[in-house]
Amino acid sequence: MTKPFLPFGPSHLATFGLTFLLPLLLAAMTRGEARDQIARVVSRAFAGVLIATWALWYWLILSNGWISPETILPLQLCDWAGFATIGALLARNERSYELAYFWSLSGTLQALVTPALFYDFPDLRFIVFFAFHGGVIAAVLYLAFALKMRPRISSLPRVAAWSFAYLVVALAANGIFHTNFGFLRAKPASGSVLDLMAPWPYYIFELAGLGMIYLLLLYAPFFVAGILKERKSLANTRA
Repeated sequence: MTKPFLPFGPSHLATFGLTFLLPLLLAAMTRGEARDQIARVVSRAFAGVLIATWALWYWLILSNGWISPETILPLQLCDWAGFATIGALLARNERSYELAYFWSLSGTLQALVTPALFYDFPDLRFIVFFAFHGGVIAAVLYLAFALKMRPRISSLPRVAAWSFAYLVVALAANGIFHTNFGFLRAKPASGSVLDLMAPWPYYIFELAGLGMIYLLLLYAPFFVAGILKERKSLANTRA
C-alpha cells in the first residue's frame, strides 16, 4: 500500500539534498581541457531526465485512465520552466536560461518545498514529481555554476512579460476547461504559501506582486556582484 506523503520527511529531505548537491558536484567535475565536452554530456543528460519524466508521466496518465485537461495540458508554470530549461540545456540559449532561472527558483522551488502531492516514495508519482521539479532546479544551478550563465538587467522586463503571458494563458485555460492551472482558481489542498494570502480571487493580484518581488530578489545577487566588479575594476585602473 502506498504511503501518504510526509512533508519534510526522509524522502522529501533527500530530494532537497540531491537537488542542491548534485549540480555542485557536477560543476566541480566540469573543468580542465575536456570542460566543454563534459558540459555537453551533463547538459544532455539533464535534458534527457526531464524529457523522460514527461514521458513517464504521460504513460502513467494513459495506463491509469487519468485523462483530463488538467493532466494532459502542460500549462503549469513548472511545465513552462521545464521547456525553458531544456532549451537552455540543449542550445545554451540566454533567453531560455533567464526564464528557466527566474521561474525555477521561484515557482518550481515553491512546488518543491510545498508539493501538491499525496504519495510518498517509492510511488511513481513521487518519483516523477521530484525528478522533474528537482531536475529543473538542479539543471539551472548547474548551468550557473559550471557554464556561468547569468540573467541580465534586460532580462527583468522580458521575464515579467512572459510571466504575464503565462497568467493570461492559464486563466483562459481555467475558464475554458474548468481546471486550476497555476492554482489560479483555488488554493492547493495540500497547503502552500497561498494559505497566507487573501481569499480567491484577490490572491491572484498578490501572486502577481509576489512574482515581481521574486524577480528583484533573484536578480539582486547579480546586480550587487556587477557593482562590486565595476568598483574593483575602477580601483585597479586608478592603481
